[in-house]
Amino acid sequence: MQRKAIDIWVGLFVLMGVAALMFLAMKAGNLSSLNLGSQTYAVSARFDNIGGLKPQAPVKSAGVVVGRVGAITFDDKKFQAIVTLNLNSAHQFPKDSSIKILTAGLLGEQYIGIEPGGDTNLLANGDKIKMTSSAVVLEDLIGQFLYSKAAEGKDGAK
Repeated sequence: MQRKAIDIWVGLFVLMGVAALMFLAMKAGNLSSLNLGSQTYAVSARFDNIGGLKPQAPVKSAGVVVGRVGAITFDDKKFQAIVTLNLNSAHQFPKDSSIKILTAGLLGEQYIGIEPGGDTNLLANGDKIKMTSSAVVLEDLIGQFLYSKAAEGKDGAK
């Protein structure tokens, strides 16, 4: 009888460990906050550079998650990335809203921030957002800084 009770407790601890690992995997994969039952509408936008943006990245407005990145494709004719956003139907935005790719912290995950406009017409399924700002790439900023410092050094040598 004693051995059976120990086996049951060990089994329970193993199940709790597996559940904890599944929870961590869902959090790491940005899958824990998927609203499978909620209604969404899709809008798209074009970017020159999306940086490290990935599908299922959050779309936030005022710090609140209002949707997810649905798909990312590449336009071979205009050489731009096309990002499809699945926005929650409970959150309606004006047609003249703007979006930009932001980074959580200095080296954190990238997400899309949506800034509402002032238009009375609202975004609908299939609409395109025109005003976009591409991702800021840290390597480009460092390169620009080093280039400007090198240019200052040449001017100072003259």
